Amino acid sequence: MPQFFLNKRLILLLVSIIFLVALIGFSLKDRKELTWSEQFVKDTSGFVQFLFHQPAQLVAGFFENVQDMKNTYKENKLLKARLEEYVMLEAEVQTLKKENEELRAVLDKKESLRDFIPIEATVIGRNPDRWQEMVIINKGEQQGIKKDMAVITSSGLIGKIQHASQFTSTVQLLSAIDRQNRISAYVQGKDGSVFGLIEGYDDKRQALLFKQIPFDANIEKNQLVLTSGLGGIFPKGLPIGEVEEVVPDEYGLTKMAYVKPAANFYDVDEVIVVKRKIDAVQEGETK
Repeated sequence: MPQFFLNKRLILLLVSIIFLVALIGFSLKDRKELTWSEQFVKDTSGFVQFLFHQPAQLVAGFFENVQDMKNTYKENKLLKARLEEYVMLEAEVQTLKKENEELRAVLDKKESLRDFIPIEATVIGRNPDRWQEMVIINKGEQQGIKKDMAVITSSGLIGKIQHASQFTSTVQLLSAIDRQNRISAYVQGKDGSVFGLIEGYDDKRQALLFKQIPFDANIEKNQLVLTSGLGGIFPKGLPIGEVEEVVPDEYGLTKMAYVKPAANFYDVDEVIVVKRKIDAVQEGETK
């Protein structure tokens, strides 16, 4: 009995193998149409592939988009850093350019001061509450600075030394409100020199007041106002500004002129303290 079942199983196995080989051969045969079983298997496998392919594509696309966003963020961050570096570099270039122009102008002015001894200095301090009244420079008595010495820029006179310590000095600007801040000045007119006093500052017009001008003096707009040297403090010939307008004074006895300053009192960095040669000679004699 077991031998019978064994033979039966062997026969069934051989029939299955023959059927499978025939089915494979039939499948490999060049045909235009597939059998229903082949179509079922193919459609089923295609549907399963579609179900797995779409989510895989979505997941892959998501991670690809995330990576693109990271790359874009890094590129934007790098570009922003480079832009900030460029802006800082441009600001440094402009600052250096301005400093070079100021130093070159100061050197040119120093060359023109043949009758004076120029002492170069740098502004190191300024009080915001008294911005238009005074500045502090980095030179003092050790460098030969004394009270009342004239202080100029490459453009013209800005004030005088008010106080001098050993290594720093305070400069009183011409725009300071001080009745004692007077400078003997003159205008070279057509009929000769016209003398007067720079006394006061009009903040609204941003102009110096040139007072005590003789009523019959001939002064015109745009004429240059210079220090006269008659006060015994300032040297002669330092530029102060240009005449903007001439009007009678409040009593009608003399004239007054509004003078546009040659120098900018609000933006001062490099200055020259002017020491008269006669003062240097007197110092040498007293030693």
